Amino acid sequence: MTRNDLPFGGAITRYLETEAPEEVRSALDGARKSEMVVNSYPYDTRLDADIYDARLKALTLELVRMQGWVQAQGKRLAIVFEGRDAAGKGGAISRFAMHLNPRVTRIAALPKPTERERGQWYFQRYISHLPSAGEIVLFDRSWYNRGVIEHVFGFCTHEERERFFAQVNDFEEMLVGEGIHLVKFWLNIGRAEQLRRFLRRERDPLRQWKLSAIDVEGLGKWDAYSAAIAETFQRSHTEAAPWTIVRADDKRRARLEVLRHVLAGLDYVPSDKTALGKRDPSICGGPELWHA
Repeated sequence: MTRNDLPFGGAITRYLETEAPEEVRSALDGARKSEMVVNSYPYDTRLDADIYDARLKALTLELVRMQGWVQAQGKRLAIVFEGRDAAGKGGAISRFAMHLNPRVTRIAALPKPTERERGQWYFQRYISHLPSAGEIVLFDRSWYNRGVIEHVFGFCTHEERERFFAQVNDFEEMLVGEGIHLVKFWLNIGRAEQLRRFLRRERDPLRQWKLSAIDVEGLGKWDAYSAAIAETFQRSHTEAAPWTIVRADDKRRARLEVLRHVLAGLDYVPSDKTALGKRDPSICGGPELWHA
């Protein structure tokens, strides 16, 4: 396979060779698949697969119990998954939903807004996807597109973004006040790990569909993303709707912590909270963890 056969003419490989910071190239040079390439990550290697599988099975059983409680009690659960590109949002969502009833648990992954939607109140197109009684909705990206992606790529004006931040906390407080249990996750990865995952997607025909022009263009916008993310946390981390940060350089640990966090925050019955295992504050916590 030649470079011209790769998505976007091998732009990810070309970025590694010609534009990536030296510390990123050095981190990736010779790194084994199981090794962490982010120095600040609290573990050197990925969680053992057998340990992961056993813990995931136990947590999945609790998810099924929780879903039954949501349905029987008419509860409403909305979970927002945000994060850097290639942080593992889709994988975490799929592990969450894979054994749940699709009539009860829905995934909301909204496409680019239509012309009509662009003329609506910004939050309007998300409202119809919110959970009704007895439902769980997993948002694969959300209204926070405006706070980060749209801002970084110039898809919204400064005034539109300021209006978003002026309204988002009240919007979420209304959802919570209405009885919706709202969880907001931000999955974060280091720069070298993100590039490693992009390279894997570029070279694997079964994963190439995951790459987009936004991914390619965003490689050089790391600092702009970081500034927008930090501002988003500062302006939308509230008591009613706090952010939960998950360090996702190891997908296995990240997925387990996502499930634990959701289950630990609900008083569902019947439950076996001992099955949740020990939570890892070095992987899952508040916005202060992002700065780590």
